[in-house]
Amino acid sequence: MRFATWEAGGRVTAGVVSDAGLHELPERATVLDLVRSGLPAAIEAGTAALDGPAIPVGSVRLLPPLAAPTVRDFVAFEEHVEGMVAPSGDAVAPEWYQAPTFYFTNPYALVGAFDDVPVPPGSQRFDFELEVAVVVGRDGASLSPEQARDHVFGYTVLNDWSARDLQFREMAVRLGPAKGKDSATTLGPWLVTADELEPYRDAEGFLQLDMRVSVNGTEIGQDLLSNMGWPFEELVSYASRGTEVRAGDVLGSGTCGNGGCLAELWGRRGGAAPPPLRPGDVVEMTVEGIGTIRNRVVPGVDLPAVRAARPRPRTRTRPA
Repeated sequence: MRFATWEAGGRVTAGVVSDAGLHELPERATVLDLVRSGLPAAIEAGTAALDGPAIPVGSVRLLPPLAAPTVRDFVAFEEHVEGMVAPSGDAVAPEWYQAPTFYFTNPYALVGAFDDVPVPPGSQRFDFELEVAVVVGRDGASLSPEQARDHVFGYTVLNDWSARDLQFREMAVRLGPAKGKDSATTLGPWLVTADELEPYRDAEGFLQLDMRVSVNGTEIGQDLLSNMGWPFEELVSYASRGTEVRAGDVLGSGTCGNGGCLAELWGRRGGAAPPPLRPGDVVEMTVEGIGTIRNRVVPGVDLPAVRAARPRPRTRTRPA
């Protein structure tokens, strides 16, 4: 089943997606409400909503499928990491293989499947990242991977927009990414329940979904989701290790390989080809079994330059 959130005429509505269109949920329920109710109850509510009238998808603005309480983003594709470290001549760090790594990104910066995306202030090297995100369906703490599978509600496409120049400056300080990543994250076009994607699961527990991204109609990257280093259940398990995950939390897979972002290609080829994203560029991503998102890059806010740090004071005692 596919759940969506949309806006029309100033009203935000949640509902179920069918071939006929969008079917509103009763009593102003949200997708987050459904996720928190659990997968069986959500499917029951969605099935009942399908009896209602259908609204054409093209007549509304699709919003992110749910208001995520938190968003974690992993780096689970080895090929992506190889490309990112290629300019330095380094191999993938041994630490990458030891455990899945993630960072927290900005849940307030989620944008819809077809929204315009502004260039972050001060960035000249704007980039996309083709990913799939899992949505947690039940609260849990220190889950085993086997337990974590029962905590998966569904999946959606994720584009982790990245200001590479800001990101690399921040990470040179051994921290971040921060402003390099928090301006926009596309989620959509809808949330597909886990049962819908079970037929794609391979013998090792990975989802064999085709992933593609294009810029202005030219394909840039293609990969299989099953090339992840860990299946999603292990990502959920690791996120809950010594702490907790809660229903509605979003966990991104990290960028796929083989052109899942421009920076990987810059690293492998040397130089900025294809070029960084510019206003007017249209980035389209399609993931098999889930759907397509398409965002146009637009000019960002023109802000003053960030003030540099003052020289470090040398005094050790308070002046008299």
